[in-house]
Amino acid sequence: MDILRYAIYRFGTMVLTLLVVSVLIFVIINLPPGDYLSNQIAELRASGQSAGVDKAEFLRKEYSLDKPLWQQYLIWMGFWPGPHGFSGLIQGNFGWSFEFDRPVADIVGESLWLTVLVNLAAVLFVYLVALPLGVLAAARSRTWVDYTTAFVGYLGLATPNFLLALILFYYGHKYFDLPIGGLMDPIYEGQPLSWEKVQSILIRLIVPTFVIGTAGASAIMQRLRANMLDELGKPYVETAIAKGMAPSRMLAKYPLRMAFNPFVADIGNLLPSMVSGSVLVSVVLGLQTIGPTLLTALKTQDQFLSAFVLMFVALLTLVGTMISDVLLVLLDPRIRYEGKDA
Repeated sequence: MDILRYAIYRFGTMVLTLLVVSVLIFVIINLPPGDYLSNQIAELRASGQSAGVDKAEFLRKEYSLDKPLWQQYLIWMGFWPGPHGFSGLIQGNFGWSFEFDRPVADIVGESLWLTVLVNLAAVLFVYLVALPLGVLAAARSRTWVDYTTAFVGYLGLATPNFLLALILFYYGHKYFDLPIGGLMDPIYEGQPLSWEKVQSILIRLIVPTFVIGTAGASAIMQRLRANMLDELGKPYVETAIAKGMAPSRMLAKYPLRMAFNPFVADIGNLLPSMVSGSVLVSVVLGLQTIGPTLLTALKTQDQFLSAFVLMFVALLTLVGTMISDVLLVLLDPRIRYEGKDA
């Protein structure tokens, strides 16, 4: 089985896993008694607003909330015809947000790509910081370099993201005149993409990228250092040095390559953990990501909006895991993807 066949196989398992996850998400969201419209109907009836009750009842039928739960799921996914035929997630219909009274696609449209942008920038920051510092700490073990990087790493792990966001929020604006709040200047919101809008986003990405990526960089740096130290103590390192190989070349060719496996494997959970871990940061910094939207949707039991956002996070997890699995096979020849060689 070559790498292409393995990638196709992993893609197939990813799709099946996503289907199972969609069932779990839909069931869990519907575990609390009632839903947004049921709660609204109860409030309207208590206040005697019959016109509002009629509208809410119409919406219940329009979006099949009067059907059994299993049928609601199949209609939501697009596997079963609803009031408008086959019109679900797989057909590109993300549902309706009852809280915002707008289609889910309109609410999450811009925030989705902004979320991906922020978290990709944070992942890039994590790897650009963690890789050199982790290798340097291992290569200069038990020196001031090692102790300094360890102190920085523990500080990054111990400082809450929202507290770091508040500190940088204040001092970044005071001393470096960084813009306050949001991922772009308000004049560009809803406007087509332009170079001025890109510049506004890039400038405002500085603080969120640092805040969201700090904890991840600290954790991966410590893990990479430990793995490197383990590899540096093995006999093949001493053999390579005894044969006259330059330390820097030896470090990059053997120990780093072997210690890199967990580093690559972390891709699978790094993106979703940043999305879920950046909710408070997004609220504090006023970022137009899906974090605050998910928080609002869960509090109000806006099931279609919250289900779509959770599916998006699950998709990030599965795509990241598939990428890390394929990269591990390419990186380490000791890993085999055929059952007989496992």
